[in-house]
Amino acid sequence: MKLGLEVFLEKHTEAYVGKKIGVLTNLTGVNKKLEATIDLFHHHPNLTLSALFGPEHGLRGEVQEGKLIDSSVDSYTGVPIYSLYNKDKKPNLEMLENVDVVFCDLQDIGTRYYTFIYTLANMMQMCGIAGKKVVVLDRPNPINGLTVEGNIVESNFTSFVGQFPIPVRHGMTIGELATLFQHEFSIDCELEVIPMEGWSREMYFDQTDLFWVSPTPNTTTMDMCVLYPGTCLVEGTNLSEGRGTTKPFEVIGAPFIDGRKLADEMNALQLEGVLFRPTVFKPMYQKHEGVVCEGVQLHVSDRDKLRAFEVGVLLLETIYRLYPNDITFIQSGEEERYFLDLLAGTDQLRKQITKGKTNAFLNQLPQAIKQFEEKRIKYLLYTAKDDA
Repeated sequence: MKLGLEVFLEKHTEAYVGKKIGVLTNLTGVNKKLEATIDLFHHHPNLTLSALFGPEHGLRGEVQEGKLIDSSVDSYTGVPIYSLYNKDKKPNLEMLENVDVVFCDLQDIGTRYYTFIYTLANMMQMCGIAGKKVVVLDRPNPINGLTVEGNIVESNFTSFVGQFPIPVRHGMTIGELATLFQHEFSIDCELEVIPMEGWSREMYFDQTDLFWVSPTPNTTTMDMCVLYPGTCLVEGTNLSEGRGTTKPFEVIGAPFIDGRKLADEMNALQLEGVLFRPTVFKPMYQKHEGVVCEGVQLHVSDRDKLRAFEVGVLLLETIYRLYPNDITFIQSGEEERYFLDLLAGTDQLRKQITKGKTNAFLNQLPQAIKQFEEKRIKYLLYTAKDDA
C-alpha cells in the first residue's frame, strides 16, 4: 500500500512549485522507509518548506500529555516550529503569514479523545480565514475503518477531547474526518485530501506493510489502541490508567483495589473479546506515582468482537460499586467540570455509573451509531475488501 504522503510525492508535487509550504506533522510523519515527511519536503526540489506546526506532545513527540508547548526554530531545517498545543489550541494569523498552503501528515488512532483531529480542524478553520489551502496526506485508521462505538458528544460538553458530535470510535481516517468536519461542521476552507492506495476498511495497522511509530509517549501497542476507546475514560477518575508503566491503558488500578476481586467481577460479565487478569503495578509518574496499585490488565482475545467503550463503561461501574467511598471523579479546568463528562461528551454516563444503571446509557447507543454511520457514508474514501 501507499500512504497519502507517498502518493503526493510521486504524483502531485509539480502543482506546488514556488509555493511556500507549512507542514503540520510530528514523529509519525514518515514514509514506508521511515524517512521523515519534514526531510522529504525539505530536500524535494519542487517544494519550499517555510514553516512547521506541531500538535499535542510536540513535533518530536517527547512532551507528556496536557503540557503546553512553546514555539521554536527547527535546528535541522532552520524553519520556525509553531506549537498548536498552545493556550488557544490553534494557529494565529501571524503563524500563517509566510505559508501559501499547509500540509497535514499525522497518524491518528481512531478515537474521539485523541486531540490531533481537532488540531487539524482548527488549522482548517484558521486557514479558511487566512485564505490558505489545506492538504491532508491520508493515513490508516489503525483500529480499522469499519467499527463504530460509543455515544455522540452533546453540545454542552464540547472540549478539546470532544470538539464535534462524533462517536468515540468513529471508524474513519484523518482525511475522511477532515472532509466530514468541513461539510458537517461548517469549516470554510479550501481542502484537498490525498488518499492512500491499497488500504481497505477492515485492516488494522498491523495488517499493513507499514512500521508502527507511536504517536505519543503513551500510545504503545495495537492492543492499547483497540482498548483506548474504553480505558481512556479512566482518565476522568482517580484510578491509574497505567501511565507511568509499560502498559498504559492496558492496566487499570489503584491502591485501594483488590485485583483478584475486580478480575473475577469483570470476567463474570463474559464480555466478548477481552479477559481480565489481576495485576500489581507501581506507576513511575502521573497518578499514584511510586505507590503500589492493584487492579486488572485487559487482554484482548478477539479484537473484532471487542467493544472497548462498553468494556470501559462497565469497568468503571464495577469499580464504583465495589469502592464507592474510594473512587472519585476528577474536575478539570477553570470551570471545574468533571473531566469524565468531557471525555464522555455528556454527564449522563457519570450519573448512571453512580446509580449502577449504565445499561440504560449503553442501550441508547445503537440508534446514535446508526445515524452517524449513515451520515459518514458520503465522506468515506475506501471500501472494505468484501465490498470492493
